Amino acid sequence: QVQLVESGGGLVQPGGSLRLSCAASGSIFINYAMAWYRQAPGKQRELVARHSRSSSTNYADSVKGRFTISRDYAKNTVYLHMNNLKADDTAVYYCSADRWGGRDYVADYWGQGTQVTVSS
Repeated sequence: QVQLVESGGGLVQPGGSLRLSCAASGSIFINYAMAWYRQAPGKQRELVARHSRSSSTNYADSVKGRFTISRDYAKNTVYLHMNNLKADDTAVYYCSADRWGGRDYVADYWGQGTQVTVSS
């Protein structure tokens, strides 16, 4: 059974930091790219960062220089390190396991989501 379990969300002040974690089933972690998406109220879900199987990474322009995605193969866990958080980063953050669909990645599996709220 495929499982993606996120943790680490919470309330943080502007300028603060958080680290999100996503623990994945072993077979998924090895065979898929791992990504973080987010969805704010009234907005579409958007890609935040992706870590491919070849260890390349890509980020949304809005988070470049502030967020870092990393992957620990020993723990089957992907992390999202978030620094200098802004109110616009407030959203539910989802972990996903993505496969290459020929033209773009397709998210095959999703976690349950974790809330990140940036507010003073």
